[in-house]
Amino acid sequence: MEDSYNGDLSGYKRIDRFDQKVTEQISDHYSEIIQLLGENVSREGLLKTPQRVAKSMQFLLQGYDQDPEQMLRDAMFHEEYRQMVIVKDIEIYSMCEHHMLPFIGKAHVGYIPNGYITGLSKIARVVDAFARRLQVQERLTSQIKDCIQNTLNPLGVAVVIEAQHLCMQMRGVQKQHSVTTTSDFTGAFERVATREEFIRLISSK
Repeated sequence: MEDSYNGDLSGYKRIDRFDQKVTEQISDHYSEIIQLLGENVSREGLLKTPQRVAKSMQFLLQGYDQDPEQMLRDAMFHEEYRQMVIVKDIEIYSMCEHHMLPFIGKAHVGYIPNGYITGLSKIARVVDAFARRLQVQERLTSQIKDCIQNTLNPLGVAVVIEAQHLCMQMRGVQKQHSVTTTSDFTGAFERVATREEFIRLISSK
């Protein structure tokens, strides 16, 4: 694995890991694509573009190498708390599998514990692990819900995602201000009163 270090800014340090063989293979394909699109891959501004894109795609799609259920299991704690737990406004950066263009938005996740809770940051990590794959918003919503339900076995799970899709904004219908909302619920959240409370709480500022 190759480590790419992008410096230390205000104490922030990030190291990205890339598989050198995979990077080279993806880079070769992007070189061909750039040429097929009519550009000169040998000109100065494009010399390193295939390699940059290869690393970028591995970073954006790193979710395939992550186990969301294990993330939750690593931070499960016994707790007799049976009220709603909500983590809202979780930023989402994902890639539409139909056009490989980004969709960007926020996820709101709630669950009602049934003997076990998990670290709050783990909820956000689960969202990110599924988002960092080729996706459709509908499946992403259900995958997050199923992962939490199957791992923590709570009394119920609620997931709402609001996102803007660049495949609608940059091409196709070209509607720049449209927002797509998806939702999925299990257990206690299938009751109208519980679901309405969740919606009210994630809508509050």
